[in-house]
Amino acid sequence: MKNNLQEIRSSTNITQEELAQKVDVSIQTIQSIEKGKYKPSDSLALNIANSLNKEVSDIFS
Repeated sequence: MKNNLQEIRSSTNITQEELAQKVDVSIQTIQSIEKGKYKPSDSLALNIANSLNKEVSDIFS
């Protein structure tokens, strides 16, 4: 799954660790999502989007 998570996260000055804590997952999960190696569940994608004040469609395609 293609995504803009790294770009959007960086532009909001949130580290991978901070985002992982906000959505209650490991930093490895965030890294895997950013690399496109892991497809988040719908609920995790929504939590990530909410944490970054974005729409799911802004981050994940």
